[in-house]
Amino acid sequence: MKQHLVIVVTGASSGFGKATAELLASRGHTVYGLCRRPMEHPAVRYLRCDVTDRGQTLRAMESVVAEAGRIDVLVNNAGMGIGGSLELATDEEVRLQMETNFMGCVHMCQAALPHMRRARAGKIINLSSIGGVMGLPYQGFYSASKFAIEGFSEALAAEVARFGIKVCMVEPGDFATGFTASRRNSQATLDDPDYGPVFRRSLAIIEKEENGGLRPEALARRVARLAESARPPLRNVVANAEQWLSVVVKRLLPGNWMVAILRGYYKS
Repeated sequence: MKQHLVIVVTGASSGFGKATAELLASRGHTVYGLCRRPMEHPAVRYLRCDVTDRGQTLRAMESVVAEAGRIDVLVNNAGMGIGGSLELATDEEVRLQMETNFMGCVHMCQAALPHMRRARAGKIINLSSIGGVMGLPYQGFYSASKFAIEGFSEALAAEVARFGIKVCMVEPGDFATGFTASRRNSQATLDDPDYGPVFRRSLAIIEKEENGGLRPEALARRVARLAESARPPLRNVVANAEQWLSVVVKRLLPGNWMVAILRGYYKS
């Protein structure tokens, strides 16, 4: 018989988070969706929370535990993207990217872990990306934030295993979600005579691949299986065959070869 779980999903107002929260709720779990704007759903309990604010994440976790009595699974999905050259990124752009994608994940884990440690049980599922496996041109700080999640998650898995807490990552490829339309692009890069034309060319390829990508429901199904699994794998690539193969190839090829392949693919 399937275990009933209390699950928290961040970034639950759209895309991966919304699809995941709704699917998990339809499977009979108690699901809390965290997001910055008001949301309503008959089966998902939505809470206002900005994951970049440590105080809000702590209060959200306390609210969940006060109402449900525990937290079994945390799905760290909240994230955003900023496109542009690494050289011309402003401090504000770098902070926003890293604080949302990486520090938001850190805040949520630190808020949930005391409750999981007391229960000597729990599961944390962190949304990384194939951009956390390879550095994508003109998405460099997005990749950096996801590389940080990879290292953080691997270390966390080793630290909390003795408490009965499992940690795993999901590494999506290209998906057709609102992420593409909401990406912020560096105006300094667009205006630069050296970077601008190449960035536009690369961005057109990126957006075409994303808009033609998999549906978010495919990722939601994988997350649901991980949430319900007794032994989830640490890393889980969810992508089309070409992108899945690129992850395998990246682990086998010399670094310079992979850089050349990425330059060719993104015409950078």
